[in-house]
Amino acid sequence: MPVHVKRIYEAKSSGDGYRVLVDRLWPRGIRKEDSQIDEWLKDVAPSQSLRKWFGHQTEKWELFCKQYSSELQASAAFAQLKNLINKHKTLTLLYSAKDKQHNHAIVLQRLLQPPGLKSS
Repeated sequence: MPVHVKRIYEAKSSGDGYRVLVDRLWPRGIRKEDSQIDEWLKDVAPSQSLRKWFGHQTEKWELFCKQYSSELQASAAFAQLKNLINKHKTLTLLYSAKDKQHNHAIVLQRLLQPPGLKSS
């Protein structure tokens, strides 16, 4: 089952499948009624302290990935996200960060994507 990542500001497409917002904070400039999401799992996002420490500084990326992965091990929200994979053919994780290569949705995708499937 493919797991995609996409900025919430990008248009919805037919290949998105079930769309899950994985940010703790609601994205700026998006009205909830216009968001076209199926679910908001804010508790799967990094803790506030980890998010602030990282601050999207690419030199901290590898350590952020390790610490965030560690946080997720005890997360009920992450377990809930994993259950969504069994219910839906395609899952798209939505995030609002500007950096498309260094954000927590990428970490989630890596943890959820079966080995051998191409990420998008």
